[in-house]
Amino acid sequence: MCGIVGYIGKRQAYPIIIKGLKRLEYRGYDSAGVAILNGETRIFKCKGKVSDLEELTKKEDMTGFIGIGHTRWATHGEPNDVNAHPHASMNGHFVIIHNGIIENYSRLKQRLEDRGYIFKSETDTEVLANLIEYIYMKGNVSAEIAVRLALTKVIGAYGIIVICKDEKEQLIAARKGSPLVIGIGDGEYFFASDATPIVEYTHSVIYMNDNNVAVIKNNDLSLKTIHNDTLTPEVHTLDLDIGEIEKGGFDHFMLKEIFEQSRSILDTMRGRVVSDNPEITLGGLYHVMPRLIEAKRIIIIGCGTSWHAGLVGEYLFEEFARIPVEVEYASEFRYRNPVIFKDDVVIAISQSGETADTLAAIKLAKEAGALVLGICNVVGSSIPRETHAGVYTHAGPEIGVASTKAFTAQVTVLAMIAMHLGDKRGTLTKEEYTALIKHLTEIPNKVDKILSKNEEYKEIAALYKNSNNFLYLGRGYYFPVALEGALKLKEISYIHAEGYPAAEMKHGPIALIDEKMPVVVIAVKDNTYDKIVSNIQEVKARKGIVIAIVNEGDTVIKSMADHIMEIPNSDFALAPLLAVIPLQLLSYYIAVMRGCNVDQPRNLAKSVTVE
Repeated sequence: MCGIVGYIGKRQAYPIIIKGLKRLEYRGYDSAGVAILNGETRIFKCKGKVSDLEELTKKEDMTGFIGIGHTRWATHGEPNDVNAHPHASMNGHFVIIHNGIIENYSRLKQRLEDRGYIFKSETDTEVLANLIEYIYMKGNVSAEIAVRLALTKVIGAYGIIVICKDEKEQLIAARKGSPLVIGIGDGEYFFASDATPIVEYTHSVIYMNDNNVAVIKNNDLSLKTIHNDTLTPEVHTLDLDIGEIEKGGFDHFMLKEIFEQSRSILDTMRGRVVSDNPEITLGGLYHVMPRLIEAKRIIIIGCGTSWHAGLVGEYLFEEFARIPVEVEYASEFRYRNPVIFKDDVVIAISQSGETADTLAAIKLAKEAGALVLGICNVVGSSIPRETHAGVYTHAGPEIGVASTKAFTAQVTVLAMIAMHLGDKRGTLTKEEYTALIKHLTEIPNKVDKILSKNEEYKEIAALYKNSNNFLYLGRGYYFPVALEGALKLKEISYIHAEGYPAAEMKHGPIALIDEKMPVVVIAVKDNTYDKIVSNIQEVKARKGIVIAIVNEGDTVIKSMADHIMEIPNSDFALAPLLAVIPLQLLSYYIAVMRGCNVDQPRNLAKSVTVE
């Protein structure tokens, strides 16, 4: 969850650290801190955002060529100055920043207290700092050895960067379960939780794997395991442009990412969908396609928005490929002793590729012998490395904490896989397959058409920005869209919202409907259209306010609803890609009008790398 950044080289470290923290602030923004090594290690940290840290340090001497920084999403200990990172060990030999959770910290802390250690904070990270120092001093070993030995005693997840005051020209980094990337420059090295702080300086990176320890000493990098096995670093080239991680004239990253969706969907299809000779080519699945075609069952796992995309995928796979599908919350799947067969296919969906619960579920599925595929946005992240095969979404960096373009990119990938399987399994005719490909290639232009009505959504938002509750209803393919719409509103505006299958409204939620309750209904034409019309009538009979998403030219629902948001006609199975766009914009404008920080909503972080 937290963002960590480090630098060692020939430049001043502080400006690099601060800029890196700003780019990583979407990972957590409860508190921030920096440590600069220049003869001695100076630590500055505070509750609040990176801008508060800048204010704290603006009159301080921040010169130094080695530094580490941290922006926090609180796990152990409330957000305050003391619990902010970096943390120093009791005798001052070590300074550490940490992303993750040390699960056995309480037991380790008690043992250290029994040996005379005193703790200032409530964090698990300070326990790790003192454990490293205890081993260092008692064993009279090097800082590197102390770090490696300490990590063998740790249960949990970590991405750490460590400074030792006695070994001044050195940084030590280690990773297990929490992401860490090393950028390689000309006589300089950059560390970060992801590549966004690095791309400005170098495109050459090393993605650290679990149980890796990296040591930069005397301008030389060594990589080994925590058990001292030497590793050969694998250097990758970043496919990321600096412009992709800037706002580009938009007020917020979220708005920029909503408006990028015509391009991001197109990029997801690029090189995979050929419309001249209708065919879908998924190179990342080529070697596993025979097993995928023969699958008896597909299990889709994900969390949050990725889970909603998986629910759309369930409809797509069953409709096109006639394969039974189960969609599971990864956080539940990993703990409930699920039944997994060797001929199952498990599809893990994650924007970041680092979601802790999803990674744990992947390992469980692999141990059971299932074929495990990944759908992920971030190249080089953990999920693509843990799965047997997969498909990158190529949506580009998503900085806004509330996911938008990741959802539509994930659904696009699921649609392509389902259509391809339908063709190969013979459950789609060639005519149906060709028609679906044509419909899919038309989606980006239709997204642009929806976005051109931006001002209409803003007007509706202005009317209901002070509502206390919203209900979102949808049937079939549009039930997951209702869930996603409700989630977006909750995440960024802090309005209570619930998504429901429209037919279930009568089984409880209808009791909530009155003249103050906005009900958002996804009423796109499909085989349940007449039923959704009846549901709208039931809402209106109870004086509910109806905001309906309808196809262009719809007159039936237009005459009944208080407001309509029109989307272009499309194949109903692909319409979720269109119907979600107005919901994203409605949530965005309501949040902005309520004065909420849409890019950094309270209590949330972008990449959930802890349980």
